[in-house]
Amino acid sequence: MSTTKTLGASRRKTLGYFALSILGACIGLLFLLPLWWTFVNSLRPGGDTFRYLNPLQWETFFTLTPTLDNYAALLNSDLGLATWNSILVSAVTVIFGLVICSMAAFALSAIPFRGHNIVFIVVVVSFLIPFDAIAIPLADLFRDWNLQNTYAGLILPGLGNGMAIFLLRTFFLAIPKDLVEAGRLDGLGWWGIFRRIYLPLSVPSLIGAGLTLFLFQWHSYVWPLLNGTDPQHVLGPIALSNLQGQFNVDYGVMFAGSIVLTLIPLAIIIGFQRYFIQSVTTTGLK
Repeated sequence: MSTTKTLGASRRKTLGYFALSILGACIGLLFLLPLWWTFVNSLRPGGDTFRYLNPLQWETFFTLTPTLDNYAALLNSDLGLATWNSILVSAVTVIFGLVICSMAAFALSAIPFRGHNIVFIVVVVSFLIPFDAIAIPLADLFRDWNLQNTYAGLILPGLGNGMAIFLLRTFFLAIPKDLVEAGRLDGLGWWGIFRRIYLPLSVPSLIGAGLTLFLFQWHSYVWPLLNGTDPQHVLGPIALSNLQGQFNVDYGVMFAGSIVLTLIPLAIIIGFQRYFIQSVTTTGLK
């Protein structure tokens, strides 16, 4: 009797896992569907995007005559230069932002000083306030400092990211204090402890913070719109919005540009997915 009950429970457990797997796959397909629809319409002439009256017919999500004309049209637009500008701005932000954010997180988690709780509260509040709320007065300051239409002006607001500091500090708090004490006994200063103990143990967390910095810059729209009006310093999202005409919109070219700007961060996220998941699952664990 007990064996039968055990087999029944095991079978129900297996069926439950199978049902959850099917449900997860269906939800994943629902999230993938808009991206697939965008990709299919990037392979069509812009006039065929909304040609089908029934949105659920198979021609809406598949095409038998794909064309790369929309992607070829991107070569004659400003999106190419804007994409390289976005890659440059995002890469520099990640490199220097990780240096600044990791040092700030280390100071808030390992170095005792008066008022560190107040500083941490300021850091938390900084990423709770939407950046768009302070973008206009900040743009006026950058204009007075002659930083408008410069790469430095596009990069600087993204270096001190409160979310990245919060994530790194939470991870640093999980590092045993015994390692810090051992480093101090070996004659290491705070810089040596940070460089030789904290950084090597925090690679997954650093990658997660780096992805946060990258996505913040890559998807930024309001700040490049205010501070990057020069055609030589325009970024990807602004160039994509400029593809639409004044009186008509070529949806095929717009969708092709959207796919290009989506594939780059998607490839980076997939490449570092294992480290990012590890950083999330281990953050805050002692």
